[in-house]
Amino acid sequence: MELLDMLTKALIGDDGRTVELSWDNGMRTRFHAMWLRDNALDDKTRSAGNGQRLITILDIPAGTRIAAASVKGGALEISFVPEQKTVSFPAGWLYAHAYDRVELRKGGWTADVVQCWTRATMQNSVPRAAYAAASHDRSVLREWLSAVRTYGFAVMDGLPAESGALCKVSDLFGYIRETNYGRWFEVRAEVNPNNLAYTNLGLQAHTDNPYRDPVPTLQILACIENTVEGGESTVVDGFAVAAALQAEDPHGFRLLSSYPARFEYAGSSGVRLQAKRPMIELGPDGELLCIRFNNRSLAPTVDVPFAEMDKYYAAYRRFAELIEDPGFEVTFKLEAGQAFIVDNTRVMHARKAFSGSGKRWLQGCYADKDGLLSTLAAIEHDFREAAE
Repeated sequence: MELLDMLTKALIGDDGRTVELSWDNGMRTRFHAMWLRDNALDDKTRSAGNGQRLITILDIPAGTRIAAASVKGGALEISFVPEQKTVSFPAGWLYAHAYDRVELRKGGWTADVVQCWTRATMQNSVPRAAYAAASHDRSVLREWLSAVRTYGFAVMDGLPAESGALCKVSDLFGYIRETNYGRWFEVRAEVNPNNLAYTNLGLQAHTDNPYRDPVPTLQILACIENTVEGGESTVVDGFAVAAALQAEDPHGFRLLSSYPARFEYAGSSGVRLQAKRPMIELGPDGELLCIRFNNRSLAPTVDVPFAEMDKYYAAYRRFAELIEDPGFEVTFKLEAGQAFIVDNTRVMHARKAFSGSGKRWLQGCYADKDGLLSTLAAIEHDFREAAE
């Protein structure tokens, strides 16, 4: 059934301060007069060109009420007083933006679009696409970007095995975020490196740059050459690990999500980066937003009360143990011309140690998730319009 056919009745309540809508699926939703007025879709309230609001909350009379409400042509028509203003709301828009619901969500919930994974569910189904196809076919690009949104990582094949090729990946959806490491950085063994990533040592699963606020929300690693023994890349779904910790130790989860950790970096001349954020970050409504985990840049924790510090460290240790549990780890070896992208607010990445013989040359860069999600939303919008 089409959403536009679902709205059946509108009943004004609370002396015009609210309206209750009935839908033919039996659902009832209430809206406040002030909310409806602030979100009116007419061209005096919203720009027809870009959808941005043309008024401020102070332009709306404080005593705004609903004088009349009716269902016409599948839409809700509302008349507001004292402005004497009548506007129409499509039923589908109201249905999508309904906020009258009882949801007692436990802290740590994730959006419906997010799918947590483990080795068992992901090792044999790593999302990937060929660069040539993604750059010429928007349906392929849509699927690849959607995979990053859903799973937090994806692989791309068929890039040129040359310096700077990783920029071609970011160009598909957004822009590189330049840092003190440069527009991109080299990941290969070096003498006297300023970062452990530039050695042949293995690296614990981690998120990058937690000492930045905000952190880069995406990281891209592209392989130019890889002839060493070992050096496999691994990824771990931090959201899945956090959920496991919460199920096993709710108090420990609360400690890691309630108290901030401190991170710092001072490995380069003229650079001293510091940030104070929790290892497991929740939004005000309890949504799981971000994982920050990096043993190399964790500074002394000083924001946890003395009485809780032992338990905090026990939770930190258990979180680390779960992160290193092979059951959460997906492993793959990048070949020349391959790259992978990770959501740096969710998916931790690691590297196995590799031998001194052969060569391993990767390049990495940072980008931001808002560009990826914007491009994905625009493509999905175009596909929906084409289908209508």
